[in-house]
Amino acid sequence: MLVYLVSAVLASVLIVPIALRTLLPYLWMDLLYFGDLLRILVSFSSRRRRRPPFFVLDRFLEQTAAHPHKIFVAFEGESHSYAYTDLRSNKTANALRSHPGYTPGDTVALFMGNEPAFMFTWLALAKLGSPVALLNHNIRTKSLLHCFDCCKAQVLIAAAELEEAVRDVLPSLKEQDVTVLLMAKHCDTAGIQSFSDEVDEASDASLPRHLRSHITSKSPAVYIYTSGTTGLPKAAVVNQNRLLTALAVLSANGVTSNDVIYLNLPLYHTAGFIIGFIGAIETGSTIVLKRKFSASQFWDDCRTYSVTVVQYIGEVMRYLCSTPKKDNDKEHKVRLAIGNGIRAEIWREFLNRFGNIQVREFYASTEGNVGFLNYAGKIGAIGRVHFFHQMLFPFTLIQYDTEREEPIRDAKGLFNVLAYCETGLLVSKITDIAPFVGYAQNEEQTERKRLRDVLKKGDLYFNSGDLMRIDKDNFIYFQDRVGDTFRWKGENVATNEVSDILTLCDCLKEANVYGVQVPGHEGRIGMAAVTVKEGAQFDGSRIYNHLVNYLPSYARPRFIRIQNVVEVTATFKQMKVKLVEESFDPGRTQHPIYILDDKEKSYIPLTAQVYSSIISGNIKL
Repeated sequence: MLVYLVSAVLASVLIVPIALRTLLPYLWMDLLYFGDLLRILVSFSSRRRRRPPFFVLDRFLEQTAAHPHKIFVAFEGESHSYAYTDLRSNKTANALRSHPGYTPGDTVALFMGNEPAFMFTWLALAKLGSPVALLNHNIRTKSLLHCFDCCKAQVLIAAAELEEAVRDVLPSLKEQDVTVLLMAKHCDTAGIQSFSDEVDEASDASLPRHLRSHITSKSPAVYIYTSGTTGLPKAAVVNQNRLLTALAVLSANGVTSNDVIYLNLPLYHTAGFIIGFIGAIETGSTIVLKRKFSASQFWDDCRTYSVTVVQYIGEVMRYLCSTPKKDNDKEHKVRLAIGNGIRAEIWREFLNRFGNIQVREFYASTEGNVGFLNYAGKIGAIGRVHFFHQMLFPFTLIQYDTEREEPIRDAKGLFNVLAYCETGLLVSKITDIAPFVGYAQNEEQTERKRLRDVLKKGDLYFNSGDLMRIDKDNFIYFQDRVGDTFRWKGENVATNEVSDILTLCDCLKEANVYGVQVPGHEGRIGMAAVTVKEGAQFDGSRIYNHLVNYLPSYARPRFIRIQNVVEVTATFKQMKVKLVEESFDPGRTQHPIYILDDKEKSYIPLTAQVYSSIISGNIKL
């Protein structure tokens, strides 16, 4: 009898794991993820209870005290320790504190590219209790002024190489009595003061804590600009509470103080700033900072600096896979790649070519209140969902009409919830745990992102603007963006902004801007259907020069289609569905199509031969 009992127990021990692996193949991963979430919640709750209040800066000071001589950031042959970073940020803060145009707590706009001074300055401003607006260093004139006005900053700190861009808007800044500081040791422009020389001479003494005693968990920490459904970029408010939560992003993916993180994404973006910079502060890791992404230098840098963690967006992975193959492609120490926007076929190619690298695809947005993480490594998915995730961050997919560009309500006035494997609009419930703060100085756009009476009367949800699909294994997949925004070169492009700027050109009457897919490229590239003013002619050179002055390169329409009239719906919305379907194929329309040519500095006619070369991949856009 005992023998049978022992045999049964042993059989159960062997059979149960096999049965669980067959019936619930992701159970172990789900449990580990649940443990990570629980650990993050406990840590977050503990920090929230600390007095005086604990914020990201306090975590940086803890890391500095723990390992002062460890390298915090390596950049272009130079290395700066945690202690040096702390002292340099003290000097920056003390230099700024002595300026008559600045008071601790004032909002400051930071107009800089990727360089250590960006990090030193942000930490300095955190020590002074100042919210920081992270301006995209590619924007100019109208867009730059708009972004500056959104945050109501009293001070602008700009990189030396951006002096010309600042001069273009200086008259407006002077009218607003803005203090303009340039990270240079000398500046001859009236109204712009050199600042690097003052930083060099300033004291490196620590800043008194009372300078930031006014800060609470709901105080704005940074403003990060995002292109949304309409108009110019919006300043998403990231408060101290959200930034504190973001500390866990890298640690939740297994990143430790032993890791070296390669950061080549823009620091003014959520990915570069929150995941790369802020995430490394939590883990105590070393950052290898690049001014911008370079496919040719990527792996050599990783080998030189013994990089173990890299960040990506979909375009980065495609560019890496497009480089010539080398015998040493798998000779590196990279173990983890974290990011979003990678297509399934590129994912597979990346792993086959560059070795056993764990890819952690995730989904999140700057202002959004829900995120997903593909901790199981399912190729093509942006995340995995289960009851615990749903309990903390309630979300659902609702039916969306792509023709009318709006979600569909039923007879009761509520939205139709979709079943598994159906594509729908992602909406997430706004709660105390998952708040939606909104946009600075833009209540109208903030309200546009709120959906009321979703599942029941009186409830309130955040409209992500993204179409998703959930399969039967509870993996969630990104399908497309909706409305008037598309993504190109890792940047969001607001079509209404581009349309407005196009129609400022004196030969164009109307413009309908949309994104079209290009084989072999991530996201959608910009295209515009335009009408020409009566009595005028299409002037490709003039339009090119106009767009260069107003728009960064990623937002300039690559193709322009000439129409006799811009078609609209019965409610006077511009019709885009058919235009998107016809794309930039000259064989599908009688309308002339032009392509942007940077060498000619003009828009030139798109020929069938050039079109074929783009489709075949011989011409890269």
